[in-house]
Amino acid sequence: MPISELCILVVTALVASTVAAVTGFGGAAILLPILVWLLGIREAVPILTIAQLFGNGSRVSFNRAAIDYRVVLWFSLSGVPLAILGGMLFAKAPLGFLTRLLGAFLILIVIVRHTRRKQFFRPRLRHFVLIGAGSSVLSALLGSVGPLMAPLFLAYGLTKGAYIGTEALCTVVMHVFKLVAYKHTGLLTVHVLAAGVLLGPIMISGSFIGKKIVDALPDKVFVLVIDATLLTAGALFLIHGA
Repeated sequence: MPISELCILVVTALVASTVAAVTGFGGAAILLPILVWLLGIREAVPILTIAQLFGNGSRVSFNRAAIDYRVVLWFSLSGVPLAILGGMLFAKAPLGFLTRLLGAFLILIVIVRHTRRKQFFRPRLRHFVLIGAGSSVLSALLGSVGPLMAPLFLAYGLTKGAYIGTEALCTVVMHVFKLVAYKHTGLLTVHVLAAGVLLGPIMISGSFIGKKIVDALPDKVFVLVIDATLLTAGALFLIHGA
């Protein structure tokens, strides 16, 4: 890879990880287009999964005291088997349509949250079985669906460190079992593994920077940042879903 392209990748990974550490999502929407441009979709998604494993793992560590482990448990009940199933489907799945559909859905979520008079759907603990199922399949196909998960975790009542840490641990569970499926289908090559691991320290650095920002943000500003990132991620998915 030329030095110029490597520099672009490093800077993008740092920005993506910092944004994800502040909002709990959005890193994939920023990093995935660059990875696809450089390496192609079939390598980009497994590399992204490995890189995000580092980023999410560090967010779990930085916010471990605030994690709601009950949510993680209910999420994992369906998230584990369906992450494996989604990873198996990824090898032959038509990704373009799903990516555009997800982008439209993200933008719609923000519109609904700001136009409905009634309160946005508030999930209960048991609903995270369904959230885990849907999120895990789509995550295996698209690399990450943090923007899809975000409004549901927030609506449950998690905020700041509790939201960041809990969502990150749920995502770690998904990513581990996605990688098991990618390995089984031959997508987790030595080249892919090396690229993902090399991005790891950059993702951890971004998580550290983002944690400092989160601690200084008022709750109202935090939610506004999330909405802005949802709209950005949705637009990127719509543009990128070719």
